[in-house]
Amino acid sequence: MRHIRAAVFDFDGTISTLRNGWEEIMHPMMVEMIVGCSEIDEGKLEKISNEVETYIHESTGIQTIYQMEWLTDTVKKYGYVKEALDGWGYKAIYNERLLANVKDRLKQINDGSVSPENYIIKGSVYFLEELQKRGVDIYLASGTDHPDVVNEANILQISSYLKEIAGAPVGRADCSKEKVIRDLIVEQGFDEQSLLVVGDGKVEISLGKEYGAFCLGIASDEAKREGINNVKRHRLEKAGADLIVGDFLQRQELLNKIGL
Repeated sequence: MRHIRAAVFDFDGTISTLRNGWEEIMHPMMVEMIVGCSEIDEGKLEKISNEVETYIHESTGIQTIYQMEWLTDTVKKYGYVKEALDGWGYKAIYNERLLANVKDRLKQINDGSVSPENYIIKGSVYFLEELQKRGVDIYLASGTDHPDVVNEANILQISSYLKEIAGAPVGRADCSKEKVIRDLIVEQGFDEQSLLVVGDGKVEISLGKEYGAFCLGIASDEAKREGINNVKRHRLEKAGADLIVGDFLQRQELLNKIGL
């Protein structure tokens, strides 16, 4: 019988939609970096585009630096560009393009033109509140840079529900998600029956299953902020999620299924 005492949440796509559309920024950026100024035929360009799309789909949830290290290797593999950047160089380019969108959204919230609620998966705040009421310690673990996660969690007004926020360490390729889960079990003594892992990517779900946690997959439609995204659902099924939903609107039913 499970008795959940700690929960580890992913952030982007699980709670926050501030970075919704990141794939549409990463995909053309990666193709651009691989091809450079080379003129290549349509068939080869399509092959590269498909390879990038597949990789992005499979790597959702890992830290950005690992995705950019893959890009470095792929640029070298194709050889269209004389000298590839390292992963940090590509990450800087990607972040600059992504954060232009994110900053616009944050500005809308800060100047009061939209509510933080407009960039949160529906029902997630109430679900965090219910977990907190039941004495569950809530941890946020993200592959996004730590200062950005802290800032965005504050702006979305969810920080008060969180015991700890762990984003990707700046300038280091450490896995924040694995560290949080491992520390809860190894150092803080939470056993597998007391841990809940919640996320929309295969990384956190696979890690949760590895450590025996109950894994709640969030197959979120980030544009609508409710309902099921079937691409995510398939990915979460393959990762072994114990339960898959699109949002947190049926929170009492979710609490019952988790054992709370």
